[in-house]
Amino acid sequence: MTAGIIGAAGYAGAELFRILSGHPEVEELRVSSTSHAGRRLSDIYPNFLGGPDVELENATTLIAASDVVFAALPHGVGEDFACICFRLGIPYIDLSADFRFDDDQETYSAWYGKCYQYPSLHEESVYGLPEMNRQKIKAAASGGKALVVANPGCYPTGASLAAFPALSRGVYAGGTIIVDSASGITGGGREPARGYHFPECSDSMTPYKVGAHRHTPEISRNFSLMEGIPPSSARPLIFTPHLAPMNRGILSTVYIPLSRDWSCGPSEPSQPRPPSKELVEKTARIRALYADFYRNERFVRVLPPGVFPATGRVRSSNFCDISVHIDQNGANLVVVSAIDNMVKGAAGQAVQNMNIVFGFDEGCGLGALPSAF
Repeated sequence: MTAGIIGAAGYAGAELFRILSGHPEVEELRVSSTSHAGRRLSDIYPNFLGGPDVELENATTLIAASDVVFAALPHGVGEDFACICFRLGIPYIDLSADFRFDDDQETYSAWYGKCYQYPSLHEESVYGLPEMNRQKIKAAASGGKALVVANPGCYPTGASLAAFPALSRGVYAGGTIIVDSASGITGGGREPARGYHFPECSDSMTPYKVGAHRHTPEISRNFSLMEGIPPSSARPLIFTPHLAPMNRGILSTVYIPLSRDWSCGPSEPSQPRPPSKELVEKTARIRALYADFYRNERFVRVLPPGVFPATGRVRSSNFCDISVHIDQNGANLVVVSAIDNMVKGAAGQAVQNMNIVFGFDEGCGLGALPSAF
């Protein structure tokens, strides 16, 4: 098959090219970039020398020659391409936020400042978090119609996978969920900005967009659907992102109030105390629940006791590592997840979605283990 990448000169587009160049079902790669048209991708990324020798072409020409199209574009600019693909019956996998809210234009407009150009197209899209929506993606792909897959955001991927078993299996008591996440600098994209320069980021970690990050409604929406309630009835959520002095990776810590059956602490906050036997036992039971929930998910690794997620241990892989804990008062579940924001948080998950759409083995092209250092 032939795969096309619109926006191939950006970090996510380049990562797509890297992964797809080793995909056994992809015979040809086509790439485009408005800002670098006519250049070769290896001129921009010399690490691709010796790989497929491709020239950045016009996006419309690319679409006509492709069996699947990936769009690694800023939000608000890809709907025309999606519409062309839809009319031609070509699956379109979008890495922007444009299709992540289905037909909820109000939420999208409030957070992204844009309106849908083709509202009916959004009704046909499917949210592409495989661990949550695999069957919906398969059903949409087998329905005989063209398909738009909305690849999830990087922060929502790590946070959602951390919370999914607790929200869907009665571990969650209701109330406010807190998500603290730290991301590598590649999450800011390839276009330079002062806040992402080495002197600004090196040896320093800082929060940003506190209380105002655009991924908040996507995380909230996922949590609601995982719990089985409509997004309009979403529970309170506090999400705080941080910029960490590393190139890639996201580490998320999610705090979830425990239901009565799972809580093992006093009804009111108390002084910190050593872990009780009950706390240790219930932590083991919730860890076992998580392991069972993800037992058939090849890219989610529930870690054994004493092993904590680390961004360096998932680097350049499609894995999400998860560890499960209960706080010292026994009232809150603390789940930590680690992903590579460029792979499971972007390009790798997009290829995973492509594999589902075309009926390939889901790990096709994504089987490499993380690097050790």
